[in-house]
Amino acid sequence: MSTPDETPQPQQPGSQPPQPGNVPPAGYQPPQGYQPPQGYQPPSQPGQYSQPGTPQPGPGQPAAGQPGFHFEMPTDGPRSFNDVMPQGGFSGMFKTQGLPTELKVSYFIWVISGLLGLLFGLIGFFAVIAAFAFAPGIAAIALILLLLALAVAAAQVVLAMKMKEGKEWARLALTILAGVSLLLAIFGAASGGGSGMGLGGNWFGFLVSAVAVVLMWMPNSQLWFKAVKGHA
Repeated sequence: MSTPDETPQPQQPGSQPPQPGNVPPAGYQPPQGYQPPQGYQPPSQPGQYSQPGTPQPGPGQPAAGQPGFHFEMPTDGPRSFNDVMPQGGFSGMFKTQGLPTELKVSYFIWVISGLLGLLFGLIGFFAVIAAFAFAPGIAAIALILLLLALAVAAAQVVLAMKMKEGKEWARLALTILAGVSLLLAIFGAASGGGSGMGLGGNWFGFLVSAVAVVLMWMPNSQLWFKAVKGHA
């Protein structure tokens, strides 16, 4: 039988809070006059307590587990010519199973615009050859720019297929190609638009490639690349 001396006494001001691992009952309030230790954060939800010294996300910073933009140099670069070519050839060019929506849209932008660049570039090639008869100087410059535009169009189709395989180096290379297409657009306009039939030789082509670049670096796209890299 309990004696009066054994009756639990209420906590006095200045007593210690519940130790880590001890879950206080529902509705628990600290004693009047209690001062929490420096660095203590109150729980955001019932049953959750932050330990002193635990770093908290600052204003504008994503919480742990939330996607955000984070650039890292690719470590999966190609080691041979076979690593550059798409797996299985070009037969699966229009298959995009497993890709997030952002990457699907970006992929088709790269592929379709690349194929159109090749088509119009070949048509422009005959026009440039004909121009050698009356303006050889201008035609020579236009031919060089056109060949570069054709190379960019062909490269972006191949790189887009490697990007679809989860290769981060291909995504970075496509981003650089967007910058190359901007330079080709500037030089193409300066030379009178002689190479304007290729993707890289006109402003519309650059804007399209810029949209594709943004979609490749969206948070969902980055999470997909990390997931593929983790299973490699």
